[in-house]
Parts: sequence; C-alpha cells; structure tokens
Amino acid sequence: MSTSTGLSNGIDRDTLRHLSRRSNARGVLQLGMHMGMLTASSALIAVSRGHYWLPAALVLQGVVLDFLFCALHETIHRTAFASRRVNDVVASICGAVLLLPPHYFRLFHFAHHRFTQNPAHDPELVQPGPTSLWAYVWRASGLPNWRKRLSITLRHAAGVVQEPFVPPLQRAVIVREARILWLCYAGVLVVSLVEHQADALIYWVIPVILGQPFLRLYLLSEHAGCAMNGDTYTNTRTTYTNVAVRLLTWQMPFHVEHHTFPSVPFHALKRVNALIRDRIEVGAPGYLATHRAFIRRMRADPGKVL
Repeated sequence: MSTSTGLSNGIDRDTLRHLSRRSNARGVLQLGMHMGMLTASSALIAVSRGHYWLPAALVLQGVVLDFLFCALHETIHRTAFASRRVNDVVASICGAVLLLPPHYFRLFHFAHHRFTQNPAHDPELVQPGPTSLWAYVWRASGLPNWRKRLSITLRHAAGVVQEPFVPPLQRAVIVREARILWLCYAGVLVVSLVEHQADALIYWVIPVILGQPFLRLYLLSEHAGCAMNGDTYTNTRTTYTNVAVRLLTWQMPFHVEHHTFPSVPFHALKRVNALIRDRIEVGAPGYLATHRAFIRRMRADPGKVL
C-alpha cells in the first residue's frame, strides 16, 4: 500500500502508534488475574487430595499453568508491560514453568513471525502438521512437545546450538540460560528429595503434562489449514471465542491482529479487530468449530497435511 495514504496494513500510523502503547498497569492486572486463577486451582488441589475428583483438579491446574505460555509469548515480545525488566523477569519465570527458555523462544518466535507459513524457514513447520486422525491425536497429546523441549534444552545445556535462527553471537546466551534452567530443576529435585515432599509433582509437573493437550489444540488453531504464503490476513486464523478463554489466553485468539501488528500489546488487540475485521480472510466461531473442521478435512482428504 502506498505510504502516502498513511496506512499500515489497514490502520493509519497515528492510530497504530496509539494502540501500540505499553502499560504496566494493564500487564499487572492481566498477570494478577492469571495468578488468581492459579491460586484458586492450587487451592482446589489442596482440598481435593485423597478424593476421587483430584484428577479433575490436576487437569484444571495444568490448563492454568500451561496457558502461562501466553504470558511468556507476550513478554518475549516485550509488550505485556511498559518495563523491559518486568517483561524479562516474568518471561524467565514462565519459561521455567514450561521448559521453554525465554531468550531461545524469542529467537524462535521472531523467526516464526518473519517467515510465517514458509516451509523453508518457519521453525514452527519443522514438525509437519498432522495428516491423519492418529497424528492429530498424537500432536494433541503434548508428548511430542515434551520430547522436543527436553531434547533441545539438554542439547543446549551440553553446549550444542544448531538452530539456523540463532545468530552465532547469541549461542553462548542460549547455552547459559539452558544450564541455569536445568540447575534450577536439579535444585527443586534435591529439595523435594531432602524434604520428602511431592508438592512439585502434584502442583506442577503432573498438571503441566495433563494440561498440555489443551494448549496444543489451541496453538494448532492459529495457522493450521491456513494459506502457505506471507499474507497475515490469509496465513493466520482469528478465533472468536468467549471472554473467559480470551482472558486465559491473553487475548491471543485475535491472532491475525497479532501477526499483522506484533507491536500492539494484548489488551489492544480487540480494538485492532474492530478496525480490520472486514479484511480478515480466516476466522472461526470458536475452537470446537475449528477442530471439528480439521477432523472433517482429515477424514475427507487423508494424507494431506493439515
């Protein structure tokens, strides 16, 4: 589009500048609400121990923990808070919970933004999309993700960084953060063994494993079945869902909006949607509808990558 129009992908530059303002207050409020959900789910586990509904409480805890991924995502963009330091501290904590070191994830994710849906360069496409219902279920289980996270962070901790999106000068940082992460995990293990406590398992490890399928299905909805090109209006999906899901996911269902305007913080994405909704090519009325469509597509055309 001509620069003389003052528009950037459908929004004029003054409006975009206003929408891109960071806010410590909005970030603290969002993080506080997520921590409130985590406190409530942890309390539910505490009162459920010894009862038959404990598995349900563990799954709920896992969902809340796993969707700290959205907080990690927003903070590696450094748009969650106005303070760079606060963004980085929150990213480090969320990354430790999810076995996803933030500096590495920032490089990975920015490559994804730069090359979205480009099979040669988008790191999210290194693992091909599912081509069958079995592959879909396997992806949704979260087990491939945990295998990848374990192997990559252990390889980095051993000093081997092979990813093409990591510049040579950044490799030492990637190695250091992986080693710090595993030292922290070792510390948790040692304390748990010395104190004969299983709290880390009950409140963290088991829940994040049980909750991971919900995150995998959510993430699969962002680009699966979209165009394999460089146009964010066609290669990304916005999902119109309820307020509770948008709260848990830090407004990331507005995903076309995020990919088109990555400098805009989470709390302004709904306003972006109001401005560009007519231009969005791939939208869905909810996550259940999205995954029903995926399943129908795989049944109708088995062998085709989703």
